Amino acid sequence: MDAIDAARAVIKEHHPDARAAFLGGSVVTDRRTAMSDLDIVVLLHGSPAPYRASLQHGEWPVEMFAHTEATWQAFVEREVRKRRSPLLWMCADGILLFDHDGVGAYVAAEARKLTAAGPPTVSAEEIDDRRYAITDLLDDLAGSEDQSERLFIATELVRRTAELALTAGASWNGGGKWLARRLETTAPELSMRLHDGLRDVLARRIEPLVEVVDEVLEQVGGRLWVGYSRGGTP
Repeated sequence: MDAIDAARAVIKEHHPDARAAFLGGSVVTDRRTAMSDLDIVVLLHGSPAPYRASLQHGEWPVEMFAHTEATWQAFVEREVRKRRSPLLWMCADGILLFDHDGVGAYVAAEARKLTAAGPPTVSAEEIDDRRYAITDLLDDLAGSEDQSERLFIATELVRRTAELALTAGASWNGGGKWLARRLETTAPELSMRLHDGLRDVLARRIEPLVEVVDEVLEQVGGRLWVGYSRGGTP
């Protein structure tokens, strides 16, 4: 059974009265792999939405995201504020499997409008938080001679630097493979340079990774440590 037929079968089994449904994720792109699952967004009239569940349908692993129109809006608003919204992209780029009352077309149009508008502007305070965290990691990397420590410091540096590059480029963020995919669009060469820098750290050379991290930091003001301060509540 192909992905679209399988997705429709899953919805018929679990939510035969659904208003609309989308099939999104890698399975509907040329990046599909043998491990790609069915990412299904299903829009319901009410309960039991909202919920998400992982299940198996024949040969297909399935991630089900069930929402009402109202909860879809609420979840998307929350995710957009974080500049990372898998739910939004599943509906913007996914396949509309069926639409019984027009809500699917509305959600698809809204999702495409929001993705095209881009993520919200990042505050100067958040940029400084990111600069400080990366600077602290660079100091840790420079001071450590333990290769186990260096592995995890460098891995965290790679992730945080990639996220900062996306932020500096006013791009949507992503996690896991989607972090790499967003980076391909915003800073095409950076992903490979971070990869090579991490490999060099494992070979006991930290300078190449430090160089590329500093280049990204310079886009937003450079390293930050002395003078950084944040208030808090007890």
